[in-house]
Amino acid sequence: MRALRREGLPDRVPLQFDLSRPLLEAFSQQLDIPIGWQPNYYEDLKYRTSGNEIRVALGSDCVLVGGGVPAGYEPEQTDDGCIVNEFGMKMKMGIAWYDVVKGPLESCTTVEEVRDLPFPDPADPARYEDATHYIDRYQDDYFVIGDVELTMFEMAWHMTGLQKFRTDMAMGEAYIEPLIDRTMAWSVAIGKQLVELGVDGIWTGDDFGAQNGMMVSPDMWRRIFKPRMAEVFAEFRSVNPDVMIMYHCDGAIAPILPDLIEIGLDVFNPVQPGVPGHDPSELKAQFGSELSFWGAIDQQQLLPNGTPAEIDADVQAKIEALGPGGGYMVAPAHILQGDTPLQNVEAMIEAVRTHGVYR
Repeated sequence: MRALRREGLPDRVPLQFDLSRPLLEAFSQQLDIPIGWQPNYYEDLKYRTSGNEIRVALGSDCVLVGGGVPAGYEPEQTDDGCIVNEFGMKMKMGIAWYDVVKGPLESCTTVEEVRDLPFPDPADPARYEDATHYIDRYQDDYFVIGDVELTMFEMAWHMTGLQKFRTDMAMGEAYIEPLIDRTMAWSVAIGKQLVELGVDGIWTGDDFGAQNGMMVSPDMWRRIFKPRMAEVFAEFRSVNPDVMIMYHCDGAIAPILPDLIEIGLDVFNPVQPGVPGHDPSELKAQFGSELSFWGAIDQQQLLPNGTPAEIDADVQAKIEALGPGGGYMVAPAHILQGDTPLQNVEAMIEAVRTHGVYR
């Protein structure tokens, strides 16, 4: 908390990381610790929130929780090997995670279709049984994060398809903003319950960025999404004014960082390496007095393909760039995939222990 709030110098730089299914299974076997799967209302978020016992044993300073599923719930299984989740999204398992192959609003043209789409009940107490367990178990010794990524944009376009959503948004189709509002309301309801249960930080976010720029223009983001994100942040702080607001957005989104700070963001994730405007030293110099950073370790090339020595050098460089005075939590820029050798995960952890001590 001290590190991310920039309240005096902490003893060391904190560490957080997520592991995909193959890595969770491998470390589970190596450490003889059960994975502890946490079912999630959106299938792929369970890789963020599962395996807390394994990550803590390896050295993570964070525990993640999220919104689960109703008691006894199992997704519908289709004849072609897919599942259909609570929102009516048809999903197929890919190499690393589930992809939405058919959304319930792929042919949507009207506000009425959005309003008539059944949404699950976010208030079902069974959704929070796992979160309650992990908060009670770890809150005294670890930084507990409530995950409500896919806060509005991604959840919305997963229902329509990305191309349709972006085209219809650009054309000003009437159903777009009501759909965004419905997905936002769902995320707010889940997040407020997690804040009420006692998480230290609430992790919002949508991927607006690509490798070289934003998928939505900064002006459109400011018009449609900025006021809604301000409302989301305010809703969470209405439950606990001290909860830390964390925001995930892959890709090159430097143009909107001042806007996120303006509406109350505390921590930006993932500081994706190699994209325009995300040089760690420049980000720290420009925004470090107002914003903390979480991420910055390259999981696309370095961690899968680098040597332990290269990983050690990169972790040291990122700590030197983002860590002075606090305000930095080391993490890979995304979930570590199955092509990452276990020894490279361990090399990253050891590098944080070596270079992350404030003297």
